[in-house]
Amino acid sequence: MGDDNGTFDQLKGKAKEAVGKATGDDRMAGEGKTDQVKGKAKNLVESAKDTLAGAKDSLTGDKKKD
Repeated sequence: MGDDNGTFDQLKGKAKEAVGKATGDDRMAGEGKTDQVKGKAKNLVESAKDTLAGAKDSLTGDKKKD
């Protein structure tokens, strides 16, 4: 996969949500949940890109050099 921005957003979101809940800050808890969803979406997009690239390579006979 590409970079870990999605994973970072998810972790940041979990921390924000926990702090928001602990301090009674509903806005921060909500922002944390939003960050988690954003992170999951980024990871899904990266996964889809990788899957499509693999499918294209299979169809065209291209092989990645690692």
